[in-house]
Amino acid sequence: MMTSFTTVIPEAFDLQELLRDWRQDSHQFVQHDLPKILLVLAVSFVLIRLLRAITTRVGTLKVTDRYSDARARQVKTMAGVIGSVGKFAIFFVASLEILSQLGFNLGPLLASAGIVGLAIGFGAQTLVKDVINGFFILLENQYDIGDSVRTAGVKGNVEDMSLRRTVLRDDDGTVHTIPNSEIKLVSNMTRDWSQVLLRTTTAYTEPSERITSLLQQVGDALAADSEYRSDFVAAPRVLGIDRVANGEVDYLLAARTRPGRQYDVSRELRRRIKDSFEQNQIQTGPPGRVFVVETRD
Repeated sequence: MMTSFTTVIPEAFDLQELLRDWRQDSHQFVQHDLPKILLVLAVSFVLIRLLRAITTRVGTLKVTDRYSDARARQVKTMAGVIGSVGKFAIFFVASLEILSQLGFNLGPLLASAGIVGLAIGFGAQTLVKDVINGFFILLENQYDIGDSVRTAGVKGNVEDMSLRRTVLRDDDGTVHTIPNSEIKLVSNMTRDWSQVLLRTTTAYTEPSERITSLLQQVGDALAADSEYRSDFVAAPRVLGIDRVANGEVDYLLAARTRPGRQYDVSRELRRRIKDSFEQNQIQTGPPGRVFVVETRD
């Protein structure tokens, strides 16, 4: 039994017609699409150079009396973030324009990018919150490196900060790393100026005018001291009697200092007040109490 085979011969391939179609498409592309693509590339190049020049200029600000070194670092960080986001946005828009000129259908591509972006957003919500909150912390200058702050239930000095986290070191030397998304309320103890509120307790029988005069003398002497003169924003002054109870009288002394210097100033004030009271024989508390307790055998 024999099997017959039928050979199918395709139609003749017209090479000249194909070349003619390519020539027409190329001519149309060069005349209409290529100038638009070159224009998009040129505009993108100019925008990137302009953005780089602005961010570089901002990032190299000189440190003056108005801008602290920490503030200059924050401005440089913000300039870097703005530059990176701006470049990405320019590249993304330029790529979409070029692909549209080349005839690509951007509908499915944008839909896929949206789904992927949505999945990444759900998986990295905390990271996004950290970065956004960190950006506004830097933008609003809520605290600087070296400031003493209380936030997220922790108190300490700011040692480092970025868009994602803030590093604090407390009085015990413990380092706390706080994600910026956890920072809801910031209490800055070293912003612009700090204040010393010192309560001094004396016996009720001590003359008020004498105690007020001695406290004011101690405050004036410390403010005139060359070692502490630059620490004061406003000279110490005695506000008067703050409390009278149980045979005691509390006198309140207030002073404004430069940020972070209130602790050294308050310690030196206490030492000088103690020496002054000892020299002038001021009784600092009521007489000792004697408690008689009846016991049974």
